[in-house]
Amino acid sequence: MNFKQLEAFLWVAELQSFTKTARKLYMSQPAVSFQIKALEEDLEADLFQRGDKKVILTEAGRLLYPEAKKMLRHYHKIKSGLDDLKGLKTGNLVVGASTIPGEYVLPLLIGGFKEAYPGIQINLKVAGSGQVTSWVREREIDLGITGVPVEGDGMDCSPWLQDELVVIVHPNHPWVNSGAIDISELKTAVMVIREQGSGTRRTVEKKLEEKGASLEKIPHGMELGSTRAVITAVEAGLGVSIVSRCAVKDALELKRISEVKVQGLDLHRSLYLIKQSQNIGGFAIEAFCNFINDCEKQKRFLPK
Repeated sequence: MNFKQLEAFLWVAELQSFTKTARKLYMSQPAVSFQIKALEEDLEADLFQRGDKKVILTEAGRLLYPEAKKMLRHYHKIKSGLDDLKGLKTGNLVVGASTIPGEYVLPLLIGGFKEAYPGIQINLKVAGSGQVTSWVREREIDLGITGVPVEGDGMDCSPWLQDELVVIVHPNHPWVNSGAIDISELKTAVMVIREQGSGTRRTVEKKLEEKGASLEKIPHGMELGSTRAVITAVEAGLGVSIVSRCAVKDALELKRISEVKVQGLDLHRSLYLIKQSQNIGGFAIEAFCNFINDCEKQKRFLPK
């Protein structure tokens, strides 16, 4: 019995799939099968019942599972401690983020983290909040950052940074000189919106519903798959939109677009950190989370 065999056993037990385990461990499926077979031969017991679509633990497998988890947890604790002593000279971390944190916030913080830990390789994957959540559930990434909270067993979700959404229009739009508009005036606008599943869109829908309004009752000029495309459409006079201040800061300063206040509409929101509750992680993910949660680091690396 060795730790590679135990690790393969635990992942197959949790994912109920040799194929998914192979992808998670960057191994071939035959290699995973070999590790499980060797473990079964060593213990002289079958650990899984193989089905057409998934595998499930046998009685022997259920007996081994909690003990194997304890053994592997102790192993990773020792290994993480050694990495800590070595100054974390090596390691890999995969982070997934929705558009706003992924394109406008995290690259700056990752740059700062790389200054402190140059040996850690970080892969940043950017997609909609829904896709990022799926990546976390499927254990394809170590940490997710989204614009909406996530609920569900086995998921840890905590508020991270505060963000603010703003209503933007073309500089020649009549709302620019009207001061703050009433929320009912949004119904007369042509809205440029993000796609379904976007954290920004879901936040806008929730904020409007809280005020008795509905995004579906506002005419939609177009639905776009990126915040940058939305801003460009507003610059071209194709409609109005609601986007993160992080994304629109430069365009506002250059006066390519204008911000409009809406009476009584609070568009502040949180960005959230999400990860698996039972994630078998190491010091790298803990160090990264501590780094991006450090207020002084945020002040140093994030734009004012």
